[in-house]
Amino acid sequence: MTDPETLSVTIVDGYVDEPAHFGVPPYISTYPRYAAGALVDAGVPSERITYHTIDELREERRRWQAVEEADLMVYVGGMTVPGKYVGGTPAEPDEVRELAWTAEGTSIIGGPVRFGVGEANEGASETARDDLDFDFMAMADVEAAVFDLVESGLEGFNDRYRSVEEETRWARAGAFVVEHHPNHPEYLICEMETSRGCPYRCSFCTEPMYGDPDFRPPESVVDEVDALSDHGVKHFRLGRQADILAYGGDGEAPNPDALRRLYGGIREVAPDLETLHLDNMNPITIVKWPEKAREGIRIIAEHNTPGDTAAFGLESADPEVMSDNNLNVTADECFEAVKVVNEVAGWRPGGDGDPRTDADGSAPNFGEDAAPRLPKLLPGINLVHGLKGERRETFEHNKRFLQRVYDEGLMLRRVNIRQVMAFEGTDMAETGADIANDHKKLFKQYKREVREEIDNPMLQRVAPPGTVLPDVHLEYHQDGKTFGRQLGTYPLLVAIPGERELGRVLDVAITDHGYRSVTGVPHPLDLNAASMDELRAIPGIGSQTAGNIVVERPYESVDGVADADLSKFVTAERS
Repeated sequence: MTDPETLSVTIVDGYVDEPAHFGVPPYISTYPRYAAGALVDAGVPSERITYHTIDELREERRRWQAVEEADLMVYVGGMTVPGKYVGGTPAEPDEVRELAWTAEGTSIIGGPVRFGVGEANEGASETARDDLDFDFMAMADVEAAVFDLVESGLEGFNDRYRSVEEETRWARAGAFVVEHHPNHPEYLICEMETSRGCPYRCSFCTEPMYGDPDFRPPESVVDEVDALSDHGVKHFRLGRQADILAYGGDGEAPNPDALRRLYGGIREVAPDLETLHLDNMNPITIVKWPEKAREGIRIIAEHNTPGDTAAFGLESADPEVMSDNNLNVTADECFEAVKVVNEVAGWRPGGDGDPRTDADGSAPNFGEDAAPRLPKLLPGINLVHGLKGERRETFEHNKRFLQRVYDEGLMLRRVNIRQVMAFEGTDMAETGADIANDHKKLFKQYKREVREEIDNPMLQRVAPPGTVLPDVHLEYHQDGKTFGRQLGTYPLLVAIPGERELGRVLDVAITDHGYRSVTGVPHPLDLNAASMDELRAIPGIGSQTAGNIVVERPYESVDGVADADLSKFVTAERS
């Protein structure tokens, strides 16, 4: 019988991306945290547990020694939706196999990898699961499997799902593992689970495989936030649920009281948090229960941080595709839900419509003269292609829906267009890849049109020039520019003129817009120290004016320096 107190354990995070769960850096998913907590609960000392990301193993070969020598190696990973990633690169099947071959002790694999194995970024691929040469594969909760495996002396386990009580214990006990993440503490956002499962049965989605929604009590989630805060985490996303509005209810109708306890409790235990965002919100919930939904959205916008996005799973505006795939919301219903979120939560902190303004009209956070921020909470739209019944008219239906939203003066934070991944166990397993391949040329043309005709003007509406993005983390250099992002749900990619030190954090004022990214300058920009490239980036400042500004420096103030309105972007500091 193996003594848990003597076990050495290595957890390898190959990253996850699911319809309701994100774990590619700067995110860390629940899987490695809960697995670590389960190990501690089973008697393994925390100091005998190590955690490595797949990127760390790629960068430093010496780290593979921990994989090789561990008594137990736990791998978590799996992508069930396609994506393009900046902060990390998900593990490929060959890398996962190498982990199994390298491990001399017992090895176990788990997470969404149980639904299938595909190449990262692959999109509409056929995916089939195999065991990748591990000793064990967890076909339910990997954390429950790890707990039972240790209790059995590494002999085996029966696949099962963990209870809410176990999740609460393991979430707190495993919070320490965040300190092992290379992004800790400044550039790490913890994905938080409020529920699993979904009452709807869309043809392509893996979330219903978890069954009907199973909610954690607010106290359980708040306790986890408290534990993570104790380990230096300041960024959180309530992303692990199919519908945040349905939290704490019957799985479909909103429960504003539960949301108030959840969000209020988080703010109480983590008053200094810097990011509190969410992910999924079902538009049909807003349409069916409009008053309760409005109250729930109001509560979220009161407690969250700016730039938050409620991802709406419209999937398709084509009524035939909707019918063929058991989709639960029509284009008209989704449009009404978009309006509601704009009306209730589309206000900018410190600006017009801020419900927290004082009696004299001043805003509590930023002051009357502060630069505008992103809106508190806006809807995003998810569109999926390759679904059953898709035809040429499908693309036109989708474009008309998006154009209607724009023409009505409403805001969308993000339009996510992707092709379906066909996984075993879903209705799309047989046909998804074939439909997507048949429409490949049409899909590319349509996607380009949406980016040009909707994304760019919509982004200008959501984030007009002068909008300030606080705490942009600088990530990489390209074409003489430095690119970075804020932490949060679907953050904007920001290009800043010049090559700046990576890893720094800057406030940035937006100056121009791409399709899904923006250009900006550090805020406030010192007129007496700004480079020519930075000055040229400011709207209304061309090369000649920028040159004149540089020649005539220094300035005591920005008044009268140029015809353009510089006050949004620059100051004239004198040392």
